[in-house]
Amino acid sequence: MKVLSKILSVVVGLTVINVWLFRSDKSTSYRGGDANSLMEEFVVYGLGDYFLTIGIIKVGLAVLLILSLYYKKLRMFSALGIGLMMIVAIYMHFSIGDELIKSMPASIMLLSCLIIAYSSKKSVKWFQGYYSI
Repeated sequence: MKVLSKILSVVVGLTVINVWLFRSDKSTSYRGGDANSLMEEFVVYGLGDYFLTIGIIKVGLAVLLILSLYYKKLRMFSALGIGLMMIVAIYMHFSIGDELIKSMPASIMLLSCLIIAYSSKKSVKWFQGYYSI
């Protein structure tokens, strides 16, 4: 499970960085509504004013997730942070009436983050002290 967690940490981290830094102006079949770019997608959701803030948070969490390969205590926080962002992304797709397929990337990322968080809960001692899972 630890190896899977590390692989998923790299995949999720690099995917978020790729989407936000290299593919934000590209059209994909998964964009919300009829958006052709990430910025247009945020406008469709009514979140245009928060585009930069959310981008900084997501890329920051992605970097922390990759760094968690070396600093294990970052893994739980960054995985749950990205997971929360994916829950919001799924909600936004449903709120504008998107087809189910458009929320699939966020759903896969959410599942990956939950696997990462679950597998890292045993290695983070402070987590065990606060939660009994």
